Amino acid sequence: MSTSDPESPPAGPTADVAAGRIASPELEIKDAPLIFGQVWNRLVQERGLENMVFPKEIMWLGGAPGSGKGTNTPFILRERGLTAAPIVVSDLLDTPEMRALKDRGQFVGDREVIEALLRKLLEPAYQTGVVVDGFPRTKVQAEAVKLLHDQIMQLRAMYWGTPTGKRFRRPIFRITVLFVGEQTSVERQLSRGREIRAHNEKVQRTGAGSLLELRPTDVDEALARNRYRTFKELTYDALTSLRRHFHYHFVNADAPLADVEKSINAEFKYQSSLELGQSTFDIIHGIPLASELTLYARQELVRRLDSYEHASAPLFKQVAAFIEAHVVPVIVRHALGGRCVVKTDSALFEDATAVDMVLDVLSERGYHAVYQEQRTAVPRTFAPQTGTITCHDSIQHTFEIRFHPPEIRRGQ
Repeated sequence: MSTSDPESPPAGPTADVAAGRIASPELEIKDAPLIFGQVWNRLVQERGLENMVFPKEIMWLGGAPGSGKGTNTPFILRERGLTAAPIVVSDLLDTPEMRALKDRGQFVGDREVIEALLRKLLEPAYQTGVVVDGFPRTKVQAEAVKLLHDQIMQLRAMYWGTPTGKRFRRPIFRITVLFVGEQTSVERQLSRGREIRAHNEKVQRTGAGSLLELRPTDVDEALARNRYRTFKELTYDALTSLRRHFHYHFVNADAPLADVEKSINAEFKYQSSLELGQSTFDIIHGIPLASELTLYARQELVRRLDSYEHASAPLFKQVAAFIEAHVVPVIVRHALGGRCVVKTDSALFEDATAVDMVLDVLSERGYHAVYQEQRTAVPRTFAPQTGTITCHDSIQHTFEIRFHPPEIRRGQ
C-alpha cells in the first residue's frame, strides 16, 4: 500500500473548507482514485498508518427527499445494535457557502465531502459501528466507498497476526435506500415546510423555543421537484451502483410508518456471512440456520406423515394406537399444567422410525415433543466359578410433551 500521493496535493483543502473557498463541483476533476488517494495519504501522513482504524460496520444511508430518514434511522440503529449517533454528512459541511450551493440543488465538491467524512469516521466513538446519513451522493463518492473498503481490507491483511491486528476487523458495509415516489416526496417536503413555518411563527410570537431551518425546497414546489429529480439522477444511481459490491437494502418508505418499521426489521436480521471473520465463518457455516430448517418445516411434516402411511402403514397404525392408549390419557391428566412426560419400555420403539412417527404425529396435532433414550445395564446371569456377570440393556423411551394450558383465571 503506497503512502505517497498520486500527485502533489494542494497546500491544504481543509483550510480552504474552513475559509469557505470551495471549488465548484462542476469544475472539479471527477477522478475518484485521484481524489480519494490524495485525501487518504494526507490522513496517513497526519495520523500514521497504524491509526487508520475505521468502524467495524458502516451503514451508508441514502433516502429520497421526504423519505423520513430522521424518523426511520432509530429503527435501523436498534435493529443493528448501533449506539453511536448517526453521522449526518450535511452537518459536516455547513458553512454559509456550502449552504448556498445546497440551496441551489448543487453539491459541495467531492474532495471536501470525502475528507470531512473520513476524518469523522476515524473518531473512536464510531469504532463499533455507525450510520452515515447522506453519503454517497455522487458517482465519485460511490467509488470512494469501494476504495475505502479496499484500503481497510489491505490494512487488515497487513496487520493480521500482529499485536495491532485485532484493531483492524473485517469491515461490514451496507448500502441502504429509503425510497418514495416523486409525488409523495414533493407533498412531504411542502408539508414539512408548512410545519416549520408555523413553528417558527410561534417561536417569534412567544419567544419560546428555537427557530428551525426552512429550506427553499420546503416552500417551492418546483424546487422540491428539482430536488427529488436530482436525487433520482445522481444519488440513487450512486447508491445502486454499489449493490454488486456490498449488501444492499431497499426500503419502501411510501408505506405507513409501522409498515416501514417492519420492513426495516426484516431487512436487517443477523447475517453471519457478512459479520463474522472469514476463518470463523468457514468453521461454522456448515451448520444450517434455524430459519433454513424451519422455513418449510410444515410442508416437510406433511410429506413425512403421508410417507409413513404409504411405506410403513402397519407400524404407523401401531404408533397411532400407542399414542391413543398410552399418551393421550397422560396428556389429559396434565392438561392444566401444559407439560407431561411419558415413559415406556415398549419394544415398538426399538425401531427409530416409530420414534419419528410419535414426534411427527404429536407435532401435527399441535404438541411440542422431544425424545430421550436411556439404556441401563441390568444383570441377567452370574457365573460363581469365574465371577462373570452377564447383563442386558433395559431401554427406557421418554417423551416430554408440552402444550398450551387453558387459562383458569380471566381478567375482570
